[in-house]
Amino acid sequence: MSATTTPSGSLAASSAPPSPADPRSRAPGWRLRFGILSLIWGFSFLLIKVGTEGYAPFQVTLGRLVFGTAVVAAVLVTKRERLPRGARTWGHLAVAALLLNALPFSLFAYAELTIPSTLAGICNATSPLWGMALSLVALSEDRPTRRRVAGLGIGFLGVLTVLGAWQGFSGLDFGGTAMALLASLCYPIGWIYVRRTLAGSSHSNLSLTGAQLLVATVELAVVTPLFTSFPTHFPVVPLLAIVALGAVGTGVAFLIQYGLVAEVGPTTAQMVTYFVPVIATAAGVAVLGESLSWSTPVGAVIVLAGAALTQSRPRDRPQKLAHS
Repeated sequence: MSATTTPSGSLAASSAPPSPADPRSRAPGWRLRFGILSLIWGFSFLLIKVGTEGYAPFQVTLGRLVFGTAVVAAVLVTKRERLPRGARTWGHLAVAALLLNALPFSLFAYAELTIPSTLAGICNATSPLWGMALSLVALSEDRPTRRRVAGLGIGFLGVLTVLGAWQGFSGLDFGGTAMALLASLCYPIGWIYVRRTLAGSSHSNLSLTGAQLLVATVELAVVTPLFTSFPTHFPVVPLLAIVALGAVGTGVAFLIQYGLVAEVGPTTAQMVTYFVPVIATAAGVAVLGESLSWSTPVGAVIVLAGAALTQSRPRDRPQKLAHS
């Protein structure tokens, strides 16, 4: 099984993109779902911000995983699919759950205690850059090209622009920004791990992802009591944000993305990544009133341009599944 990781941190089904003659490729419905998925993941950073206003970061992440897992579990039961079997598979899923869910979700939640949701969303867009850099080292089939290396350089130039490097990073919260960037780095590391350990699994992608989310929930359920105390009161708005973040931003979003990959292929489905920071920025400014300097949108455009170049392939070569 090949897999791609997304902002939801789940394993997505792998299938070759349908040919132009395939009726699926002409179905207009996938574009609507693509737009809905972009909105859901774009608003996820706003929901994290709202959630952390009433609850500890680990509690936000635990709630997110509980509600997200519940949605996917309901679909598994409806389709009568079983969870994977075998200690080795569950061991690999435990690592995948840590790298793709528990750790990055928690890091983003902690990061948004001190940085705007707009910056967190833009940091998330650096995942393809980290993925390209790591794949050149870890995956022998990924060969560097001038275009991809140039994209890597352009992308990180965009990161420096967002962070205001020419101003000496004035006003930047280094701790929060570092955690957001580290969270983005977790995704390609997890993707490479999954590709090396779970590729070719006989289990369905839905089954594997349901198990992955379940394990991530257990991991957070163990860690959260060690670092937080049980809430004495339950602020309604932050709680609703956590419910939406989990049920919609993780559970429903995965199911939409799962269908998109099956219908239009991973290459098209992964393009949602390039819309997420735009929506996250717009949501943070419009809803939360976060400030926005000129360097943030300009740097974000540069980051996305570089990320797009790192994902490009020569036209005469077959498309390979890439990280989103």
